[in-house]
Amino acid sequence: MIKTFTQDDLVRYIYQETSEEENAEILSAMLFDDELAQNFHGMLDIVSELDSAMKTPSDKAIDAITSYSKSFHLHSVE
Repeated sequence: MIKTFTQDDLVRYIYQETSEEENAEILSAMLFDDELAQNFHGMLDIVSELDSAMKTPSDKAIDAITSYSKSFHLHSVE
């Protein structure tokens, strides 16, 4: 009998938060459930888009923030 998997299970699988046994069960279920496989591939596309959307600040912005924060004379709390 094949277990029913949810979107939460697929998210856990994508982020490698499932056990080896769960991995095998999910892969097996995707072979027989086209909708599950489509959901999985759709989620992979979303994760890829999110990863590519991650931006890092420029060195100039980091330097400006660092310089600004150094301009405050903060005292440690004792």
